[in-house]
Amino acid sequence: MQRTSDINVVETRPLPSPLALLAEIPKTERQAEFVTRARQDIHRLIFTDDRRLLLIVGPCSIHDVDAGREYAGRLAKLAGEVSDRVMIVMRVYFEKPRTTVGWKGLIMDPRLDGSNDIASGLRMARRFLCDVLDLGVPTATELLDPITPQYIADLICWSAIGARTAESQTHRQIASGLSMPLGFKNGTDGSAQTAINAIRAASQPQTFLGINLEGSASAVVTAGNPNCHIVLRGGSAGPNYSAAHIAATEKLLGSAGLMKSILVDCSHDNSSKRPERQPDVMRELLAQIAAGNTSIMGAMIESNLLAGSQPFPQPREKLRRGVSITDPCIDWPTTEALVREVHAALARRFS
Repeated sequence: MQRTSDINVVETRPLPSPLALLAEIPKTERQAEFVTRARQDIHRLIFTDDRRLLLIVGPCSIHDVDAGREYAGRLAKLAGEVSDRVMIVMRVYFEKPRTTVGWKGLIMDPRLDGSNDIASGLRMARRFLCDVLDLGVPTATELLDPITPQYIADLICWSAIGARTAESQTHRQIASGLSMPLGFKNGTDGSAQTAINAIRAASQPQTFLGINLEGSASAVVTAGNPNCHIVLRGGSAGPNYSAAHIAATEKLLGSAGLMKSILVDCSHDNSSKRPERQPDVMRELLAQIAAGNTSIMGAMIESNLLAGSQPFPQPREKLRRGVSITDPCIDWPTTEALVREVHAALARRFS
């Protein structure tokens, strides 16, 4: 018989079931309690009159877990010092969408050599998340592959659906079943309406194809996720964090019957992909808050131990420690100074 399927498939590699991996690398009771408290705190920042600012800070992607742990340790100390006015959550991004081709993240290629050992990547990701939680730092990630959440979502405090996938029905359905607060980014064209449509879809019950914890193909039935909000990250038309853009987004949210709660990504098109401009974006947001804006509840900053980025692929031994291999970032001294500036600027909110 003529072959009509898997013509272009070279190999299929079995993975451990989510249940098996969760048993191999279990979360502790302390970690579970911390994740629950962090999710509750983030919910209050998004949907109530909690006046603290949510700051999601960290590397564009995690490719070196040792450097990532060092960053998390520094962030833990800083977070404790500013916690009365700022809640810091660390970017722990393991999956990277690519416009064409490129390294797709620690889960997909943990050895950075094209071997694509996904089983090892899932284990590394889960262990790293446990390490960050043990430091007392809440975790944030972008969920890209529809199967990944079954392996790591129990260790995530906040998640995002990116600009490329905010229009995807699959990702809206997945978001409807997730247990943590989640931000939908505006579309790549800068459209806030894309994210608003996604929030409305994710808040509703959905049924979709997925896998259960045993790894079996399943019809997944959800109740809807009531903890979704918008993330403005700019787009092909330019930045969208100005007072006029924020006001327009507030109007769209109000018309859709949604909470006027906005998180601004200071990177990507809002910084014209120039990482050194992120502090300027943050200062503009602080100026709007000082002028009385109450809808801006948070911001996202791409930051690493050292500034910039480095070309990849290249031999792993030639990579500079603490430098991004995806989007360029600001360095730690700039990050620390900026967080302290944010903390000081928010004093009037609490006087």
